[in-house]
Amino acid sequence: MKTSLFPALMLAVISLMSCTSQNQSDRLLLTGLQVIDIETGDIAENHSILIEGNTIKDIFKDESKAADGARSISMQGKYAIPGLWDMHIHLRGGQDLIGSNKKMLPLYTANGVTTVRDAGGDLTPSIFEWRSEIKTGSLNGPYIYTSGPKIDGPDPTWEGSIEVQSEEDISKALDSLQSMGIDYIKIYESTLSGEAYLEIIRQAEERGLTVTGHMPMSIFIDDAILAGLDGIEHLYYVLKGTSDREGEITSKVYNGQLGFWDAVAELKDSYNEDTARVFYQELVDKNVYVVPTLHIDDVLSFLHEEDHSGDEYLAYIPDDLRQTYQRRVRSAQRRDAEAIQFEKELNDLFKKVTHDLQQAGVKLLAGSDAGAYNSYVYPGISLHRELEAFTTAGLTPLQALQASSYNGAHFFGDYNKIGSIEAGKTADLLILNENPLADIENTTDIYSVISKGKLLQPEELNELLKSKN
Repeated sequence: MKTSLFPALMLAVISLMSCTSQNQSDRLLLTGLQVIDIETGDIAENHSILIEGNTIKDIFKDESKAADGARSISMQGKYAIPGLWDMHIHLRGGQDLIGSNKKMLPLYTANGVTTVRDAGGDLTPSIFEWRSEIKTGSLNGPYIYTSGPKIDGPDPTWEGSIEVQSEEDISKALDSLQSMGIDYIKIYESTLSGEAYLEIIRQAEERGLTVTGHMPMSIFIDDAILAGLDGIEHLYYVLKGTSDREGEITSKVYNGQLGFWDAVAELKDSYNEDTARVFYQELVDKNVYVVPTLHIDDVLSFLHEEDHSGDEYLAYIPDDLRQTYQRRVRSAQRRDAEAIQFEKELNDLFKKVTHDLQQAGVKLLAGSDAGAYNSYVYPGISLHRELEAFTTAGLTPLQALQASSYNGAHFFGDYNKIGSIEAGKTADLLILNENPLADIENTTDIYSVISKGKLLQPEELNELLKSKN
């Protein structure tokens, strides 16, 4: 497996991002590129990309046009793809971790992840501050879409969640989130009733809000989709639609006879190909997106036996954030042989389901779930690992890439301005040494990154790398 940028180079990238934006021409011409069409997989060979400010001004065959006054940089033989999107991260951990979360943001851009979707946490005011600073250039990091706090039931698992029970509670919660300026609604289900869950979706739909989330096992997944659910986070809940015993299992949960993990086990054991096929078509027909989060499942499933103390990325994680990893580590160490076997079988099924969802035409979103408490799932590089997990599941490299920027931009309705390499769109680009369509691991073989028109180029990176040695 290829590694991403070496640790010293990562530090170089982060340092460079703090000092290059003021020194660049407003017009930048990148020549000699192999430009990948993220929709079709076609490659436009030996093309130039003209960038003005933070926008792609033009794309043309080399030497077919002039670009007077532009700073010209040869990218001969390199491959250009849109900046990557991580469609499931968490910025969280309370006031004590505000600084550490902020320090992690440059790791995304350094790995070519130019946009992220924060899937609920307790740092919303800080996130909006960071987003403003990133926009003005005073802070370097990816563009952040955020749900703000999660919505959950009384006494929820995650701090900062908005607690609801009644229709009035839900209305007030949505009022509050809209007043913050959130981008979508994220529902959690630690204590939320099925009735309240469906009411949240109904009210969000009435307001024209996009809504995604986990799901109480006490409701039918068809009811959530018919109510207007736009996205399903993680595959545990997708299994409800693949089981030929969903009704029985749902009733047991509703009556208190099954807990979450027992329900997941029964759903796994009752997976049915024909049932799944019909359900996947429903997801297609209703335009429901699915976020598989395969990489974190692989990491967490083997915490009992994997030693992460030598991980190169661990050096970038502040001690206070690193300490949050211990909760899941301690839990993993208590697993018995039966639990370990269950995790393995579940992960194998998740990979099959991911492949089958793609084959059915369901829109997938690539998300790492990086953030505090999610042990050893590192900002930036874990999105690359998620793309690799997609191809391990049977997707093509192009399909994996589409689950990042292409589907991400469509999910938020912003594909007219971002998510592909086209004139008029935001200049978020990842320049690679090798073709990612030939091998998805080539996304980690980074030559340079352009984030909102700002270029991180190899010559400057090499000089900074020498100074770090």
